[in-house]
Amino acid sequence: MTAERGALPLTIRPTVTRVVLLSTGLAVWGVLTLIAVLLPAGGAVAWGLGDRLAVSGSGLLVFAMLALLSRPRLSADDDGVTVVNLTTVRRLAWPEIVRVTLRPGDPWVTLDLADGSVLPVMAIQPGVSRRQALADAKTLRSLADTLGSAEDPAEGPAGSSAT
Repeated sequence: MTAERGALPLTIRPTVTRVVLLSTGLAVWGVLTLIAVLLPAGGAVAWGLGDRLAVSGSGLLVFAMLALLSRPRLSADDDGVTVVNLTTVRRLAWPEIVRVTLRPGDPWVTLDLADGSVLPVMAIQPGVSRRQALADAKTLRSLADTLGSAEDPAEGPAGSSAT
């Protein structure tokens, strides 16, 4: 199966993982905010406004961390791909991608790049939906083969002389 240019632009993200993480974050924040509101104002231990804000803020911090974990995505267009992982964003032209790899047991797809480095694509995760991850990896591989013309980094640039 070959990918066609009509499939572009394309965005891939782990939807189930994203829904679970964001809903869990909202639930934790909501529960901790409710607890902060219901804490007793008087009695043996008095909970002041600062204490209540700290409890609710802890829930907000949990939500923010889970939102960060739900960030990965891959966007592809005619010019290349943008890989968004937890804290990094990297734009690649199609010729920079030498190989798209997803081996059994890998947590996500990796891209072998023309400069010899490897870039993880956390947006394609077989842990939750192996079938979808395999389909996304095949689509990305097909697009890289069709739109990219990267050479093997071991061979060096075409027409260059070794000195």
